[in-house]
Amino acid sequence: MSRESRRPALVLDERASNQLQETARSRKESAGRVMRAKILLMFHKRQRVTDIAKELGTNRPLVDRCINKALACGALEALNDLPRSGRKATITDEAKTWVLSVACLRPADLGYAAETWTYSRLIQHLRAHCQEAGHACLAKIGKGRLHPILAGGSVKPHRVSYYCEKRDPEFDAKMANVLCVYKEVEMMNAQPQAERKTVTISYDEKPGIQAIRNLAAQLPPVPGKHSTIGRDAQYKRLGTVSLLAGIDLHNGTVFPLVRERHRSREFVELLTLFDAQYPPDWRIRLVLDNHSAHTSKETQCFLLTKPGRYELVFTPKHGSWLNLVEMFFSKIARSFLRHIRVESKQELVDRIYKGIAEINQEPVVFRWKYRMSDFQATI
Repeated sequence: MSRESRRPALVLDERASNQLQETARSRKESAGRVMRAKILLMFHKRQRVTDIAKELGTNRPLVDRCINKALACGALEALNDLPRSGRKATITDEAKTWVLSVACLRPADLGYAAETWTYSRLIQHLRAHCQEAGHACLAKIGKGRLHPILAGGSVKPHRVSYYCEKRDPEFDAKMANVLCVYKEVEMMNAQPQAERKTVTISYDEKPGIQAIRNLAAQLPPVPGKHSTIGRDAQYKRLGTVSLLAGIDLHNGTVFPLVRERHRSREFVELLTLFDAQYPPDWRIRLVLDNHSAHTSKETQCFLLTKPGRYELVFTPKHGSWLNLVEMFFSKIARSFLRHIRVESKQELVDRIYKGIAEINQEPVVFRWKYRMSDFQATI
């Protein structure tokens, strides 16, 4: 006759019982948690420790530890490993600090040809110089140890991110001026058009649009066989064109001009186009960047022939993101200009005009959504 266990019974409430049964049946839980859940359920039914170990194919000490932990801490707590002190760290905090300091240096400053670190080169340097730096614990450092150190310091010396330096001493004042213009446009758009005699246009150039011709036939998708468009890897460059465009911030109409270049004469040509689009007693206000063509002698001579007609609002240097027309350029780059192929440069020009004409059929008014609280803080 089997001897009855001297251990107290494991009492499970409904929640704990359901949780143990769910864990025991799970295919996503770790094997350890599944094993412990089965042990506790079997012990709850008063099965002997030896029988539990035999049925689950494990050893008796493991079953004893699980049951004792459940009786002491609770059934659900027994599913997880208890925290341990762990092995003492072999790499000291001072060594980790030194690793981060080396990772923040340019390899070129240390005599290497590379501009940025690779893991292999950084490990090689650390192993070679750790003794003289007083960190012998790094003599056998590898990628498995280096990565947590760099991750802990939020350092990625193999990557480069770009930023825009403020090179304009009047950046904040010019930005505030541009944002004031956008706020004024917002207020003007809330009024009837008959009451305003000022139009604000966001203007810029998009140079270097490539005319590319396929050298082989382009293959269309075939249902069930080819899911994508097929193109030969070789192509021919036919040259580039520049798109000069201004977008009316009141109604979203885009005024394009496609030319080979974007010099002062092309800019004056587009100004003439703006002049013909609006009544002669209206003031045309342009938001534009600091390109030399916008302030050249040729441009100044044209503006003198139209006194009071134009007002130029310049964005600060390295502040092209303040110009709303950049959103339009991003839109066309992701729509009809994407993957475009033509047979001639003139076809590219025609398709650009056609694409913008399609956009003008349902124009979108671009708005600057700058929070007023941030705007006041900037001023």
